[in-house]
Amino acid sequence: MQIYGLQKMTLLDYPEHVAATVFLNGCDFKCPYCHNFELVDGTARPLMEEEEFFSFLGKRKGILDGIAISGGEPCLHRELPDFIRRIRAMGFLVKLDTNGYHPEMLLSLIEEHLVDYVAMDIKNSFTKYGITVGVPKLDTEPVRRSIDILMNSDRDYEFRTTVVKEFHDEKDFEEIGEMIRGAKKYFLQQYTCRDTVPDQTLNPPSKEELKQYLVVLSKNVPNARLRGV
Repeated sequence: MQIYGLQKMTLLDYPEHVAATVFLNGCDFKCPYCHNFELVDGTARPLMEEEEFFSFLGKRKGILDGIAISGGEPCLHRELPDFIRRIRAMGFLVKLDTNGYHPEMLLSLIEEHLVDYVAMDIKNSFTKYGITVGVPKLDTEPVRRSIDILMNSDRDYEFRTTVVKEFHDEKDFEEIGEMIRGAKKYFLQQYTCRDTVPDQTLNPPSKEELKQYLVVLSKNVPNARLRGV
């Protein structure tokens, strides 16, 4: 397993824990608002090999609670379960960030109790999912399955949506509310433009728009919240 990025300490990526975040390469999606697109299009170069990463972890025992595994899409990597087993053997909790497009891998990780917390992106309503992720003819069935897996698991989880003015409207959040009715946690995150984002013409919604989306969501997802706004 090659490591493409490492945030050595964060208080934000793993709720209520001090963690490090490791970034893996590759993704099924080509979201035009992606902040880590260099991990998607192959332009990023590896930061370190697996052994160097575990050497780093060995020096962080007693300092870090857990490791957040992000990307890209970590579940693309067949060696992910072994990678996590090794992290857990060192005494760290594991949080997984995922786009939900690999339900078989997600289910396997949950059934083996390899993940303690899962954060899954809900990109948009199923009606507009493909356009939003840059794959117009996307089959959304894997996403549906991953939602069902998480909501019926014993693992702690959250759903989250990065809201982009050009892609999301009130009707989308009515549909999303039905998709994840009764979800334990759901966060709306306001899109912010960075130099690494593929489409520099995109814009964030206003705070007022985000608050209205919460009103719409509250019918089906009472625990929906804004994050970082």
